[in-house]
Amino acid sequence: MVAPSLTSVAGVTALLDEQDPKLQSYALQKLDTLVDRFWTELADVVARIEELYEDESFADRRLAALVASKVYFYLGEFDDALSFALGAEALFDVDQRNEYIETVVSKAIDQYVAQRSDPQAGTVDERLKNIVDKMMSQCIQNREYRQALGIALETRRLDVMEHVFDLTHDKALLTYVLEMVMSVIADPEARRDVLNLLVRLFQSLDEPDYFSTAQCYVYLNEPQRTADLLRALLQKADKDEESRLIAYQTAFDLVDGATQEFLRYVQADLSKGEQLDSAFETTARILNGQETIRLYREFLHSANHADLMILKGTKDVLDAHYSAYHSAVSLSNAFMHAGTGSDQFLRENLDWLAKASNWSKFTATAALGVLHRGSLEEGLTILRPYLPPENGASSSSVYSEGGSLFALGLIHANHGAPVLDLLTKTLRTNTAEVVQHGAALGLGAAGMATENEEVYEELRTVLFSDSAVSGEAAGYGMGLVYLGTGSEQATEEMLQYAQETQHEKIIRGLAVGIALLHYGRESAADTVIEQLLAHKDATLRYGGIYTMALAYAGTGHTKVVSRLLHMAVSDGSDDVRRASVIALGFLLFRTPEHIPEMVQLLSESYNPHLRYGAAMALGIACAGTGLDAALDLLEPLTKDTVDFVRQGACMALAMVLVQLNDTLHPRAQTVRKTFDRIISDKHEEAMAKFGAALAQGLMDAGGRNVTISLQGRGGSTNTAAVVGMALFTQYWYWFPMAHFASLAFTPTAIVGVTSNLAMPALELVSHARPSLFAYPPALQGPSEKKLEKVETAVLSTTAKSQARQRTKEKKKARQEAMDMDAEPEAAAEASAPAEEAKSTDAPKDTEAPSPEADEPNEERLPNGSRVTPFQLRYVTFPADARYVPVRPIAGLAVRPVQADAASARQLDLSVTGGRGGILLLKDRDPSAPFVPAKAPKVDDASANSMDHEAAAKVVGESRDSEADKGPMGVDDAAPAPAAAGPSEDVDMDEQAH
Repeated sequence: MVAPSLTSVAGVTALLDEQDPKLQSYALQKLDTLVDRFWTELADVVARIEELYEDESFADRRLAALVASKVYFYLGEFDDALSFALGAEALFDVDQRNEYIETVVSKAIDQYVAQRSDPQAGTVDERLKNIVDKMMSQCIQNREYRQALGIALETRRLDVMEHVFDLTHDKALLTYVLEMVMSVIADPEARRDVLNLLVRLFQSLDEPDYFSTAQCYVYLNEPQRTADLLRALLQKADKDEESRLIAYQTAFDLVDGATQEFLRYVQADLSKGEQLDSAFETTARILNGQETIRLYREFLHSANHADLMILKGTKDVLDAHYSAYHSAVSLSNAFMHAGTGSDQFLRENLDWLAKASNWSKFTATAALGVLHRGSLEEGLTILRPYLPPENGASSSSVYSEGGSLFALGLIHANHGAPVLDLLTKTLRTNTAEVVQHGAALGLGAAGMATENEEVYEELRTVLFSDSAVSGEAAGYGMGLVYLGTGSEQATEEMLQYAQETQHEKIIRGLAVGIALLHYGRESAADTVIEQLLAHKDATLRYGGIYTMALAYAGTGHTKVVSRLLHMAVSDGSDDVRRASVIALGFLLFRTPEHIPEMVQLLSESYNPHLRYGAAMALGIACAGTGLDAALDLLEPLTKDTVDFVRQGACMALAMVLVQLNDTLHPRAQTVRKTFDRIISDKHEEAMAKFGAALAQGLMDAGGRNVTISLQGRGGSTNTAAVVGMALFTQYWYWFPMAHFASLAFTPTAIVGVTSNLAMPALELVSHARPSLFAYPPALQGPSEKKLEKVETAVLSTTAKSQARQRTKEKKKARQEAMDMDAEPEAAAEASAPAEEAKSTDAPKDTEAPSPEADEPNEERLPNGSRVTPFQLRYVTFPADARYVPVRPIAGLAVRPVQADAASARQLDLSVTGGRGGILLLKDRDPSAPFVPAKAPKVDDASANSMDHEAAAKVVGESRDSEADKGPMGVDDAAPAPAAAGPSEDVDMDEQAH
């Protein structure tokens, strides 16, 4: 007979009240095995179980603690569950793997971390330490080293990290810790301890990892130690060619991940007291950024695959007389051709360019800075026709002049030394507020993080003139020049003036400028953050949100995330609430897989500002990932009832899907069609069309050869990208700010160079089907449309007469046809079933073969080819290659050859230690003749480049005075935001929302 299943534990719990300890112990042993089924019943007697635990004379009190712990776990009282688990001591067995053990251990780790990080907590509970130690020991014993290191990182146990390294001497594990340290450890001092340990361990390897060591120095902000590292390598360069290559590679990597000021310090220190030889000079040139810019410019110029048909179609649909539409096309063209130097669209559409007026002219001229970004030598020549006359002559248009100054700053972004004097002089001598606006933004971009006191003082002088137009830009510029310095004097000056001025634009510029001052300062910025968030002025609270976003960018700091979520649902200002959600994207860009779940409810909020914020947070954090969970939230928002939500959803979709074709990600083509539908729909609102047009440019940015990423290639935070995206989001108030998005564009190429920085001819192997990573196909030209006949209107009486006549004629025709067509009809009816049977019986294996069937499983890529982040892990140098890189391309392993689309678009975070970009190559056969790579096909400047003298004249002569008229003939000066201040604050004709 089958024993009846147990339906109650009442009989067992009754034994707990017995006087005999043996019966009580028996009851606890029984309940320990039944608690997962009868915890609801045991909840009524948990107090009695606690009494047994508190009775120190009871032999099985630890068992009572274990049972009580399990009951509280099922009740969701995790703190009580941990408390009693600690009381169970050895009976709480971490070797078991179940939900109860994992949850309580996780809680134990959290408490252990909290006690170790709190200086006022005193000694750490030894029982907590025992649980954590047991967990890490078990992981090490099972060779689950990454899990052990993860726990060690969270608990700040440097001894465990060193122990794991002593056991394994595995460089990959050190690299894993380096990648995790910035997002796992919130306390800056604890992070410094881990980074210093990593430096020591990287240098103790049999083959020291200089690249990772230098990256640690960047995180530690130690330019002096970086210079010492490079000097030591360069001093061995004459005798050891590999040391020279490693030094050059390290310098290129530093340019990718360090600030201007950091690089300048290293460069100056290397030249201090040294008799410069060729190796030192070359390293200095690399650190200056010139070589990186040159190599990437050649790549972007030669590999440009931007589709002009997309731009042409958008231009033809959007009325250029409406300045929002003109700006949308200008921005889209700028993004699509960013860094390529291609001005073909402008050359072919000078009549469209001539329709720019007022601030749309400023935006169109500033776009040249995005197109020619990095043209450090030619930039001034290209823009000279648009710049303010040096002789003080009268200007044709202050808007084109202001835009050209902004463009000059964008061309020299992060490398501004050659133009800072010109921009500063213009700011000082030209009193036109539009020109000052452009000069201030240009100085901010070019002088980013330089701490140039002269530039800062000139910007402060413009700020104190209290012009709404130039003052706003001065606020941004001051923050950019002193980026990340946390200067107390600058913070005090900017905050004081923000509280004195009456111009909302100036307050906003200063609020975001203060946020820039405290970039990357984390807890050191907390005092300023609290001061701003407590302010009664919503614009300053808005600045407090951005200060949090930039101070803690990429850290994923739990308390800051919680604070942002609270502000998003509690603040009285829609601007602050929207910014709070956007800020989540900046904090969580290192862990994009977490953001969709976090903002899901916000994306469904009744408040459209929260929905917009959720969209932008997804776009920023998940840029370039193709994350399905993000797309699932964004696609419904393209059909939202509010126009600016649709706008944000379009741009976010473009950022998430950048560089993904429809083979790798089937949704890419659908999203492109969505943009087309929104732009061409005559009933669609202007703001949604604006977003869709910008989205087209973002999705195909840099001629389809750049990605959007807030992380550098080595995993470090990309300062320029974070700053650029933060300023890009200010387009909400001011369209020209959208140009700053170009700072987040990262070229995706593998460019191999030798020790003399020349590109040799070589081929790499991509172990994946070519279609997975191919450029999207170009649009075909429009097909000829048949003209439709337009019916002529007729009177009702005439129509009735004609209808009666047609009826008579039809009856007569049918009667005549019945006799003549009897036999053909019968034949047709007889043949129809035969044809049907023939088609039904046809063999089913005659379908056209799948394109994948004949597609090769790999392809050869020449030096200087586009290699997307998803493709990187499939790329290797051939085994018999003459040249090999001094650092890995794609980590430690190549993925399987048979890569399908689903697996290929999974970003594998376990592949560490490799990245694309510029690679120094070791020549295995230096005696063989050098064969250069095929020269890039750059447009011939004299034959194909735009005549900027003529273009400047076209732009300058276009109207500035009369108000722009929109598609319906209404004034194009869009209404100011709900919280707009005095009338002079909304004097720009291009207010975004």
